[in-house]
Amino acid sequence: MNLSTCRAIFTRLALGLAITGPVVDSARADPVADFYKGKTLRIVIGYAAGGGYDIYGRVFAEQFGKFMPGNPTVIAQNMPGAGSFVAAKYLYSVAPKDGTSFGMLSQTLPLDAAMNEDPATFDVTQLPYIGRLLDNVDVGTGKPGAWFKTFEDARTKEIVVGATGGASPGFLVPTSLVKYAGAKFKIVSGYGGSADIYLAAERGEVDMIGSVGLPFLLQRQPAWVKEKAAPILYQTALKRHPQLPHVPTLAELGLTPEGKGVLTAIAASSEIGRSVITTPGVP
Repeated sequence: MNLSTCRAIFTRLALGLAITGPVVDSARADPVADFYKGKTLRIVIGYAAGGGYDIYGRVFAEQFGKFMPGNPTVIAQNMPGAGSFVAAKYLYSVAPKDGTSFGMLSQTLPLDAAMNEDPATFDVTQLPYIGRLLDNVDVGTGKPGAWFKTFEDARTKEIVVGATGGASPGFLVPTSLVKYAGAKFKIVSGYGGSADIYLAAERGEVDMIGSVGLPFLLQRQPAWVKEKAAPILYQTALKRHPQLPHVPTLAELGLTPEGKGVLTAIAASSEIGRSVITTPGVP
């Protein structure tokens, strides 16, 4: 992402928050700038340091204050746990609801609005989205030299998959592929984020990373993608990414119409990507 693109994105996001009240005479003080001046804003990242959510959350934190009225300080705080649900519940119930707290959470979080059995306790539809940095394709990948090469191999023999938790892509995607695509995945959950699972794969604890962002992989191991050095079994996308024309989408792997429908709904989260939310009640 170049500087001009960053500037355009953050200017749009800042303007979106600034236009929250009536127009005031230009000669008078700006109430929005007065409110934010001298304040410290927080961007709560629902995953451990080093992963894709962390990278974009920190880019947001570094740049956003420059374009906000009053030029407040913005800091990033990692709050991993349950596939970013720990951070989501913090923003929903605990964080100040005054436009000073933001979050970068799992792109599959909106699915909870359809699956949540107790919306009175935690209703994700009350967490407003203020902007999106980019869409994001997640992939399931093994290491170079892995015995498996394609998704068909996953249907014949068990593969140990590292995952995060909750309803995050790292847990939701491989679990859904077991149920609806016939994968023989043994899912080991509880890792803090994609960077932790990547290290676990390097140590031989798991055979495969269940869901890792394509931008993260291109940064950490570009040869895995560009030179097809590692087996990538699937991609969480509605259509095949130009850099992964040989890798099936989730819906392509569904074995029944119902399965294809569920996997399409999960894949749609790629359009939400790395988005920024705020707390309930903020205009």
